[in-house]
Amino acid sequence: MFYIRNMKKICIAIMSILFGTTIFAQDFFNQSPKANQWVDSVYNKLSKKQRIAQLMIIRAHSNLGSNHINEVVQLINKYNIGGLCFFQGGPVRQANLTNYYQSIAKTPLLITIDAEWGVGMRLDSVLSFPRQLMMGAMDKEDIVYQFGRAVALQCKRLGIHVNFAPVVDVNNNPNNPVINDRSFGENKFKVAQFGAAYTNGMQSLAVMACAKHFPGHGDVAVDSHLDLPIIEKSKANLQALELYPFKKLIEANVGSMMLAHLYLPALDSTPNQASSLSPKIVNDLLKTEMQYKGLTFTDALEMKGVSKFYPAGEASVQSIIAGNDLLCLPGDVKGSIQKILKAISKGKISIKAVEASVKKVLLAKYNLGLHTINKVETENIISDLNISTANITKLIAQEAITLVKQKNQTVFPIGFTVDNKDVLPKVAYISIGNGKENFVTNEMKNIWNADVFLYNNTYAKADTLKETIEPQAGLTVNDTKEKLEQAKNILLALSSTTYDVVVIGVHQYSRRPANNFGISNAAVFLMQQLQSNNNSLFSFFGNPYALKNIPLATNVITCYEDDKNTQEVFVQMLQGRLNPNGTLPITVNEYYKVGDGIVKKKLKN
Repeated sequence: MFYIRNMKKICIAIMSILFGTTIFAQDFFNQSPKANQWVDSVYNKLSKKQRIAQLMIIRAHSNLGSNHINEVVQLINKYNIGGLCFFQGGPVRQANLTNYYQSIAKTPLLITIDAEWGVGMRLDSVLSFPRQLMMGAMDKEDIVYQFGRAVALQCKRLGIHVNFAPVVDVNNNPNNPVINDRSFGENKFKVAQFGAAYTNGMQSLAVMACAKHFPGHGDVAVDSHLDLPIIEKSKANLQALELYPFKKLIEANVGSMMLAHLYLPALDSTPNQASSLSPKIVNDLLKTEMQYKGLTFTDALEMKGVSKFYPAGEASVQSIIAGNDLLCLPGDVKGSIQKILKAISKGKISIKAVEASVKKVLLAKYNLGLHTINKVETENIISDLNISTANITKLIAQEAITLVKQKNQTVFPIGFTVDNKDVLPKVAYISIGNGKENFVTNEMKNIWNADVFLYNNTYAKADTLKETIEPQAGLTVNDTKEKLEQAKNILLALSSTTYDVVVIGVHQYSRRPANNFGISNAAVFLMQQLQSNNNSLFSFFGNPYALKNIPLATNVITCYEDDKNTQEVFVQMLQGRLNPNGTLPITVNEYYKVGDGIVKKKLKN
C-alpha cells in the first residue's frame, strides 16, 4: 500500500511538472505545536554526545562493500549521528541501505546528496540532467523550475531530504578548476534568478535546497579540495557581485546554505582562516548582517582547504564556534565529539548555541517528514528516476544551444540547395573525440550522406615530452606524432574533395580547464587549420570555455552537453527544424563574450 500511495503522489507531481502547476514550498522551520513537541521529546532523550553527533553528516556509498557499510553502521549505533551524505553507487543498493540505516537509527537520519545535475551525478543506471551552465544559456526561468521539480522527484523517490544545490557562485574566472560549468554563468542577476527557480522547484516538493558555496567560489584558480583558495577583493566588491545571489536566495527562503572553504582577508584576515570556519563570516555576515535563518552546512571538512590547517577534530570545533549548524564529513567523529565537549567545558563554545542548532536540525527533520519513516520501495525505481530526464534535457537544449557566430549563412542550417539548385550539398563531418561513431555521425550520414572523419583525441598517460607541437601533458612522442599525422591526413582528404559544408564536432573532452580540457595540441592544430575555412561550422559538445581554441572561426555553435538528447536537438537545428535560442552565459575571451548569440527568428521552410 505504501508503494501505491507514493506512486500516486509521484504521478501527480510529474503531471504538475508537465503542466506547470505551482505547489507552494513547505516551511522547513514551522514551529507548530506538534513539531515543537516532537523536537523537545527527541532532544530530551539524547545524551550530550548524541546531541553533538546530531550536527554531523557522514559519508555513505552504496558501492564500497561490507567494510564501509559496517563503518557507517557503527557510527549510527555508537554515536547516533545526524545524517548521511550519499555519494557513488546504485539506486537499488542506495534505497536498501537507506532503509536499513533508518531502521537502526535511534533518531531519524537526515539523508543528503550532492546532486547538482540530478542523482545521475552520483548513481549508475540514472541519466544525468545538463549542468547549470547550459541552463544559464537559456532565457527560460520556468524550465529551470521544472528541472528543480524533476530533481526533487528523484530525491523523494530515493528517500533523500536535502540536495546540496543550487550552485549560486558567479563563475567569472575561466580558469576556475572546481566550479566552472557547475555555475549558471557570470551574470549575477541570472545566477540569482535561476538559482531561485531551481530552489523553488525543489522546495515546492518539500526537498530542501542548499545554496552554495557562500560567500562565493566563482573567482578562484585553486581547488579547495586541494588547498585554500584566496580571494583578494574588498567587502564592497564582494557585496556587489559574489554575495548578490545569496542575498536573493535568502529572499527566496532557501532552506539551507553551504559554507565554502575560502580565504577572504577583507572579511576575516585571520591567517589561513577558511570562510567556513570564520565567526566573522558565518555568524556576523551571514546570520546577523544578512539575517539568514535557515540551516548552515560546512563544505566537507575533509577537504584540504580546511584539513591542511585544522587537523582531525579541530575543524569541527572551529566550525561550531563559527556558528555552523551541520558539519559535513567531519572525518574523526569520536575525536570531534570529544574536542567539542572540551571546548564547551572551557567556554569556547556556548552550550546554548549547540542546543539551538540541534533543535533547529530536529525541527527541519520533523517538517521534512522524518517523524514518520517510510520505506523506500525498489520496484521500478530506475525507470521512475529516469522518467522525465529526456524531455527536460531536450527542452533545455532547444533553449540553450547557442549559435555564437555565423558569417556563412549556408552552413547553418544545412540546406538542400546549392547555387539555387535543388541538390544535396556535399557535407563532411569531423568528429574530434574518442574515435567512435555517435548519434550525430550516424545522422550526418543518414540525412546528408556526409563523409565522416573520426579523430581520436584520447591519449595515453606518460611523462610530458617535447615534440614539434608542444604535446599535451601525458602524450608520448609516438602519441603526438600519430595524432599529428592523423590530423594531417584528414586535412589532406578534405582538400581532395570540394565540400559545401564541413562540420567539426568536438566531443568527449574534459569539463575542467586543466590541460586545455584534455584536448590534445594535435587536435588544436587540426581545428585551427580549419577555422579559416568559411564553409566550416564548429560545434562544441561540452564546456564552452573550450572555444578559446578557435579564436578566428567564423561559424560557431556551442551545445554545452554531449548526451544523445542534446545531439538530437542539434541535428534538428542543422536541418532547420528547430532554431537556436541561447546566448553565451560566460566570457571566454575577447572573441567570445557573455551574451553573444544569434537567435534565429524564423524557422526554415
